[in-house]
Amino acid sequence: NIFLACEPLVGKRMVTVTERKTKRVWACFLEEISRQYESAEKITLVMDNLNTHAPGSLYETFPPDKAKALWDRFEFVYTPKHGSWLNMAEIELNVLTGQCLKRRIDDIEVVRKEVRAWQEFRNNKNAKVNWQFTNEDARIKLSRLYPTLDS
Repeated sequence: NIFLACEPLVGKRMVTVTERKTKRVWACFLEEISRQYESAEKITLVMDNLNTHAPGSLYETFPPDKAKALWDRFEFVYTPKHGSWLNMAEIELNVLTGQCLKRRIDDIEVVRKEVRAWQEFRNNKNAKVNWQFTNEDARIKLSRLYPTLDS
C-alpha cells in the first residue's frame, strides 16, 4: 500500500509505503501530514471515498481530544466515484508507478527505498502538477452532475 500527499503548486510530495491499508495507518499518515504543515491553519486534502477515510479512523487510533483536533485541522474534499483523475495525488501515484514501480518487487524494504529515492528526486526537482482542467471543462465533462435549469 502507498499513501501519497502532494502540494502541487510547490512541487512537494510525501509518500509512505505500508504493508496494509488500514484505518490506523491512514490516521498516522494524517498525523504526519499535520506535523509537516504545523503552521498551516487548515490543510486541504483531496481524496477518494475509501472506507478508511473517515473520522472513525482517527477516533479508533488516538484519544478523543487528539482525534478531534486532528480532524479539525483538515478540510476533506472527496472526488466523485470514478473521479480519481481529478485527484492530483492519484496523478502523482501514476507517475511513481511509471517511473519506479512498473515491475514486481517482493521485498517491501526495497519498495520503501526506491519510493524514498523517487520522492527525494521529485521534491528536489520541484516537479509541480500543471493542472489545466477549468470550470468550463468540468461543466462539459461532468455535465450529469450539474442541474439543468428550465427557462
